[in-house]
Amino acid sequence: MAESFDIVIIILGLILNVSGLVGCILPVIPGPPLSYASLLLLSLAKDWEAFSPTFLIVMAVLTALVTILDFVIPVIGAKKYDASRYGVRGSILGMVIGLLFFPPFGIIIGGLVGAIAGELLAGKEGDQALRAGMGVFMGNLAGIGLKLILCGVLLFYYIKEMF
Repeated sequence: MAESFDIVIIILGLILNVSGLVGCILPVIPGPPLSYASLLLLSLAKDWEAFSPTFLIVMAVLTALVTILDFVIPVIGAKKYDASRYGVRGSILGMVIGLLFFPPFGIIIGGLVGAIAGELLAGKEGDQALRAGMGVFMGNLAGIGLKLILCGVLLFYYIKEMF
């Protein structure tokens, strides 16, 4: 009975880890925390022998750091290029719409178009909107990149310790 319960926990952990990767792109899913939770589930299933406490603490700190940076980096990009909140919101909305209708490249095109559209709605002129939109867009891509790297590392360790 305990062995089948462990298998269920391991499969649930793998589902969480893959959901974490998806969450790196979809802003409504907390990607890195889900991927980190999978490490905890695998540790639970393997009687806390899969990962050392030090490893779990380091990964928890990295997960928290990347999650915080995901909110900070786009704001830094927006401020550096004098973007408005409309540009940030437009970029996020554009990425989601782009991903839904034109996957996988729609996230890139949708994010850029959304940021520029948001800036135009905020009353900026063409060149100003383009510059601010690019700043927001690059900040969002940097945040996504950091999350993907961390979640990829977490998935690697999960799979490595699963067997």
